[in-house]
Amino acid sequence: MTSSITASMSTSSPLAPDQLAVEEKKPAPPPKPWLIVGLGNPGKKYERTRHNVGFEMLDAVAEVEGISMSSASFKALIGKGFIGDVPVMLAKPQTFMNASGESVGAIVSYYKIPLKQVLVIFDDLDLPFAKLRMLPKGGHGGHNGMRSIIDHLKGSRDFPRLRIGIGRPPGKMDAANFVMRPFNKQEREELDFTMQVGVDAIRILLLEGFNKSATFVNTNKPLEQIG
Repeated sequence: MTSSITASMSTSSPLAPDQLAVEEKKPAPPPKPWLIVGLGNPGKKYERTRHNVGFEMLDAVAEVEGISMSSASFKALIGKGFIGDVPVMLAKPQTFMNASGESVGAIVSYYKIPLKQVLVIFDDLDLPFAKLRMLPKGGHGGHNGMRSIIDHLKGSRDFPRLRIGIGRPPGKMDAANFVMRPFNKQEREELDFTMQVGVDAIRILLLEGFNKSATFVNTNKPLEQIG
């Protein structure tokens, strides 16, 4: 009797190493989304002004990619969707420009988004009008929205940003007044072209990487220089 039990036990061989590996392998966690932030001020008063081109660029991305910006959380208007097969969150902070970091910091913290996957889009007085510049990191350059974001990311500057040139104020006009001015017809045409370039650049960034996107953006010519 004992021998028959021993025989039956010996026939059940242990699992092979490759079988163990299959059993122990856990499903990979879903990829973290990209967070794309457009900076601006909420309200009709500020629509289509120079300081709000970050909002405009984000709206252009949302329209082209079919992402609805209909939910509100983290003190921002939020849209979730995909660019290609890459998950994205689009955010327009509603805190007013100077407190943008309250919103961005909360989103990054809650979703644990790596800073290399946080793109911030904002207006830049130091770039020629309608010129775009994609950078991997940097300071706030005197921009209060960017200053707030860096502060709320514990001082980190290591996140990519897309700067949209709005040019310098004419004559002795105060910069604070200049950034609140709307665009004239010619400027609007140039800016619409710039928005198209920016949408393409963001798609390249997510699908092909920062270097290809930066090359595309930083070598692109404004509409007035084409032809």
